[in-house]
Amino acid sequence: MRSLTLSVLMVLLLTPSSWLAAQDARGDAQSTAQGRQAVSITGDYEPGTIVVSLDDRRLYHILRRGEAISYPIATPRDQDMWTGSEYVTRKMANPPWRPTPTMMRENPRLPSYVPGGHRYNPMGARALYLGDTYYRIHGTDAPWLIGENISKGCIRMHNEHVIELFEKTEVGAKVVVTQASLVGAGNTRSTRAAVVKRPVNGS
Repeated sequence: MRSLTLSVLMVLLLTPSSWLAAQDARGDAQSTAQGRQAVSITGDYEPGTIVVSLDDRRLYHILRRGEAISYPIATPRDQDMWTGSEYVTRKMANPPWRPTPTMMRENPRLPSYVPGGHRYNPMGARALYLGDTYYRIHGTDAPWLIGENISKGCIRMHNEHVIELFEKTEVGAKVVVTQASLVGAGNTRSTRAAVVKRPVNGS
């Protein structure tokens, strides 16, 4: 029995870290898949509209009135939160990232440019550009932060989810950002007061 125990310990100690990382990644992929949901919602939105609920920390892609596909998101920090309506003016696969002037003032050590497709590109796999603002709905290089209010104004998604949304969204689609929950008051994530301002800066 002792030799068997020692053998098991040796296997664990000698297991390649890459294999363990693969198991973690597999678990992350399963969690990501579970985060996408078909839901019934409140509100009268046209099919094709994208609705971001800051309270739910969810993005809803409207299929038909009262029905949507829901995705978990990372939302803006309290000081960068905004609500209102915009339109998708551009779509880009593997977008490059350039920090905004505000970001550079806050952290002068940031790189001035990260090419599209780079593993440390904060924009992730796809981006939907909103109006004439700095704000985007985009992927991420930090999937563990999805579900937090952490961005400087942008809406972050898992890369698998933003790729799906990218394929189903046309330029010109309406995007509504609201504080309100779309799935009922009992499911809200917070009781923050609504903040209404035109987006002028993002991350």
